[in-house]
Amino acid sequence: QVQLVESGGGLVQAGGSLRLSCAASGMVVSLNAMNWYRQAPAKQREFVAAIFTAGVTSYADSVKGRFTISRDNAKNTVYLQMDSLRPEDTAVYYCAASSNWATRDQSRYDVWGQGTQVTVFS
Repeated sequence: QVQLVESGGGLVQAGGSLRLSCAASGMVVSLNAMNWYRQAPAKQREFVAAIFTAGVTSYADSVKGRFTISRDNAKNTVYLQMDSLRPEDTAVYYCAASSNWATRDQSRYDVWGQGTQVTVFS
């Protein structure tokens, strides 16, 4: 059974940091494009960061320089290190996997986690 489980969300003051984890089972993260998305209340889900099979990373402009995506192949886990958090980063964060596509387009991602809530207060 293919499964992604996110963790690490929480409540943090603006300027603080959190590290999200996405643990995979039934699949190998290094063989998939692994993306993070987020959805704020009353907003559409949006791309945050990606790490592709070759290790190439990509970031949304809104998080570039503040967030870092990484992958631990031994733990079969993808991380999102979030620094200098802002209230506008408040959202449910999801990780997703695609074995066939290396893209930001969420419609190409067919395995999704349940999400983890991040709340940033000022």
